[in-house]
This record gives sequence, structure tokens and C-alpha cells, in this order.
Amino acid sequence: MSSSFRFDQHQWALVLGSSSGFGGASALELSRRGMNIFGVHFDRAATMPNVERIIGEIKKVGSKAIFFNINASDAEKRAETIQAIKNEFASDKDATIRTMIHSLAFGTLKPYIGKKPEDAMTQAQMEMTIDVMSNSLVYWTQDVVHNGLMTKGGRIFAMTSSGGHTVLPNYGGVSAAKASMESHIRQLTMELGPYGITANAILAGVTDTPAMRKIPRAANMLEIAISKNPQMRATTPEDVARAISILCLDEANFISGSIIGVDGGEDVVSFIGQKSPTDF
Repeated sequence: MSSSFRFDQHQWALVLGSSSGFGGASALELSRRGMNIFGVHFDRAATMPNVERIIGEIKKVGSKAIFFNINASDAEKRAETIQAIKNEFASDKDATIRTMIHSLAFGTLKPYIGKKPEDAMTQAQMEMTIDVMSNSLVYWTQDVVHNGLMTKGGRIFAMTSSGGHTVLPNYGGVSAAKASMESHIRQLTMELGPYGITANAILAGVTDTPAMRKIPRAANMLEIAISKNPQMRATTPEDVARAISILCLDEANFISGSIIGVDGGEDVVSFIGQKSPTDF
């Protein structure tokens, strides 16, 4: 398989969480491979320069970039975005969303049982975290499929993490969202199979992203991840983006319903202090 493979000019990626981290890197990688990009992000003035940089780089390689600065969990905004996509496709009968990437990282990091009641996770915070980081995957998939925007050959990807099956301080709500999202992927795999659409969760290793830096003791987590990773480095957003681009190929059409690790083997290693080959 050539490292220079390219996708059809009529194919688009819909990237939820496209302004940084895994979503931003995936938007750039897929655009380099010929896909046009619909980006959904939620940014204020301080972080908009990076959004503009990503849009500029996508256009520089000859792909289209249409970005929507909205709350992705807002049903009305989602409907408006879907309509805008339909309008864009109206002039191109061959246009299709080849892949949808769910990389929304917006949730509350609080303990379930705080030292004081007001320190603990509230019902509203729990529901928001799971809605944004998990349930919104289902609602966007429903709208994309029901409106005929994704057909046979389509790919659904959702970002998970080791937090979906392990625990961290203050990470309970996000962990629950990741576990829920993995369940949604399994269900979507079964229901989308007859349409020729695949669905997979991507389990990245600990990665230095804006979302990760919000987790308490993030620097310590990154240090531990590197020390136990068989390849002796942290995962990068670009590692994940390249894996997703490969999984979008026609040859990957029977890979579905899986939690696919893109972490150099980090998640399966339980000890700290990996050696280099010269140390043995």
C-alpha cells in the first residue's frame, strides 16, 4: 500500500472537535489525503487563531474546509449544520461524508464524593459530560445517516481512552462517558452493518493535548505513560490521525465494532521503567 494514497475529491470528513488534538490532526491528515473537511468546534477568541491555522493548512493542500463554531450537543445547532452540509452537497451529486470522527472533549472533572457536598459532581454536570462526550455520537450519526449524507463505505470513529476501563482521581464522569460511548459504538456497528458503514472506537495512549492538560496531574500521567510505553514515547495526535486515515481505506471495510489501540502498546503494559534494546 502506497504511503501516498488519496481519497476521491467528492469525499468529505465530518470532524466533531476539529480545532485541536486528535480532531485537528485528523482533519489535517485526511485533507492531505484529498478529503474535504467539515469541522465542528467550540472556540472563543483566544483559541480561534489555531482554528484559522488549521483551515488555512487544509485549503493550502487543495481541499475544502467548512467549519462551524457551535456547541455540538445543541440539537438546533446540529440541525442547522446538517442542513448546511446538505446545501453544500446540492451542487455535487457524488458528494458524501466518507468518515465522521467524534472527538469531543468537554466534561466535568470532579469527584463523586467531595470533602464537602458542593465539591462533588452534580447531576447536571454528570448529564452534560455524558451527553457531550458520548450520547452526541448517536445523535450526529442518526442525522448523518437519515439524511443520506453517509452511505456504503462510510466510517464512524469515536475517541476513547484507557479511562473507559480504569479509574483516575476526578475522572469518574469522563470515564463513564467513555464506557458509554464504547457501548454506543457496539450498537451502531450492528445497526449500520447492513448499510455497509463501519463503526470503531479509537483508544489512544496518553497524549499531550489541550483536553489532557485539564486533567489533574496531567504531567505526571504523561511521564508514567512514556516510562511504560514499549516504544518509549508518548502517543501523538498525528499517530492517531494516520491510523484513522488507513482505516478509511476500502481495504478496511470489514473492521468494525472494535476498540482499536493506537498507543504503541501502552495500555497492555502494567509496569513502569521500559528498557531500550541496548540495556538488555
